[in-house]
Amino acid sequence: MWRRVEIEARLDHPPERVFPYLADPARWHEFAPAVFLRRQIGEQPLGVGTKWAAIDRIGPFKVHFTDQLVELDTNRRVVWDSTTPWNSRVEYICVPETAGTRVLARYEGDVAGWLRLVALLPTFVLARILNRDFKGLRARLAADARSEEH
Repeated sequence: MWRRVEIEARLDHPPERVFPYLADPARWHEFAPAVFLRRQIGEQPLGVGTKWAAIDRIGPFKVHFTDQLVELDTNRRVVWDSTTPWNSRVEYICVPETAGTRVLARYEGDVAGWLRLVALLPTFVLARILNRDFKGLRARLAADARSEEH
């Protein structure tokens, strides 16, 4: 089932602080509630072509797949592809603003298997679920800023 969800999030931090979290799957567990595991496959530096073994927790279930970095423009744009069952592409675009960063997030794909039940949710519900990542990222960035002050 093909779905596309777009989210716009504003964060009170510059792109140089926001982007590293969006571009590095090893950090996603710090702010994204569904992320159970991301482990890089191979030892090359983070860059286009880097792959990650991935597990997300959806309710009581664990979903196994692979993420691959397909586009990278540091501090501006990053694009990830995920294998089945997500069969998806996630794009984050960071736009600098006076008060921080506006992130344009685009999630699209052809969800397979039992996860199609999730894809049947109305778009506004999926957006609320996906927005939890940005709520977590706001908290993570605020904690980083507090620790730098001390």
